[in-house]
Amino acid sequence: MKQVLFPVAVIAIMASCNNAPDADKAATGDSTAAAVATGANFAIDTTSTVEWLGTKPVGQHNGTMKISSGSFAVENGNITGGSFVIDVNSLTDLDLKPEDGKEKLEGHLKSADFLDVAKYPTAKFEISSVEPLTGDSISTHKISGNLTLKDSTKNVTFPAKVTLSETEATATANFNIDRTQWGLFYGNDKSLGDKFIRPEVNIKLNIKATKQ
Repeated sequence: MKQVLFPVAVIAIMASCNNAPDADKAATGDSTAAAVATGANFAIDTTSTVEWLGTKPVGQHNGTMKISSGSFAVENGNITGGSFVIDVNSLTDLDLKPEDGKEKLEGHLKSADFLDVAKYPTAKFEISSVEPLTGDSISTHKISGNLTLKDSTKNVTFPAKVTLSETEATATANFNIDRTQWGLFYGNDKSLGDKFIRPEVNIKLNIKATKQ
């Protein structure tokens, strides 16, 4: 992974670019039991974000979603568990201006074609394991957790950089997920040519938490 903890993601389901996003591919499997969170509670700052990037043959789009709540449990210098909620309705595109179709793209991503925020306004990530990672110049840990997006839950595993102090915890990650694993199939047909939307969505997590 290249940067942070999290998320959602999911939205990049819609972007475009000559190549798929350049990042580690998250391993995806069936949901598993959540880790038992023991130790001190660190509340996640709501300024934390999930960044998304999606691509197609002729371009790309990127933006953010807000993390509305969550916490980590820390014991003996290690994260033992935790979870966070993503406000999918906060999805914002960053590469377009209003006159260039910003609102139209955001509305489409929030529609039933993609995230269907009217029915599923939030997404959730719940940690199932955190393991030290060796031999990686950027990442410090391998994080696994259950990502619930719309009505599907899958376990994803990705590298992350975790930094802990007595009062603060930060986590960053940079990885790709396959949106079709969560039933997001819109535009996922190569016969569409330039309108084809790649299944890979890039997710970057930027999370900060403070001890309570």
